[in-house]
Amino acid sequence: MKLELHHETDEMCRTIQVVGDVLHLSPSVASAAAADGGEECADDLFMPPLNFAMVDNGIFRSGFPDSSNFSFLQTLGLRSIICLCPEPYPETNVEFLKSNGIKLFQFGIEGYKEPFVNIPEDTIREALKVVLDVRNHPILIHCKRGKHRTGCVVGCLRKLQRWCLSSVFDEYQRFAAAKARIADQRFMEMFDVSSLKHVPMPFSCSKRH
Repeated sequence: MKLELHHETDEMCRTIQVVGDVLHLSPSVASAAAADGGEECADDLFMPPLNFAMVDNGIFRSGFPDSSNFSFLQTLGLRSIICLCPEPYPETNVEFLKSNGIKLFQFGIEGYKEPFVNIPEDTIREALKVVLDVRNHPILIHCKRGKHRTGCVVGCLRKLQRWCLSSVFDEYQRFAAAKARIADQRFMEMFDVSSLKHVPMPFSCSKRH
């Protein structure tokens, strides 16, 4: 998978190739990283969070980032992070956000297992409003593993982008794999996007078949 990352303060376009959980930058970028901080620092740049992926221009998704992912996250030039976990945000992560001027939006959704899954529609709707506001871009959406809660937010976003349900479910299942939940897919199918259609979508809005 190749991601083209554009920074508003930097005209350079970086192409990153993700292989498993390790990133490989183009030779020129890797050399610059090594020159800045040595081989160990360069290695740190190549570690995205679990289940990291680009959702759309300026929108990313992942599992819960830890300190080993911070150098990589800096390359995204993030303005905001949406955390879908209810637990207090770790102090190390809070310090990272402060030092990089990143705003945290926390929408606490409990990580219940089936058959006790309860996805709060209002919370998902509020999270989507943050995602749809281009002033918050680039933005990272994450939960614990980047599968279920994150998958529901992204799935509802895809409905706003007029993706057909089979494509929405295919994407959800790619991340959830064996842990895919019928309740999540039913929630995405029933989610009413009509109240969000008035919100401008300044990114891709193509229909998937």
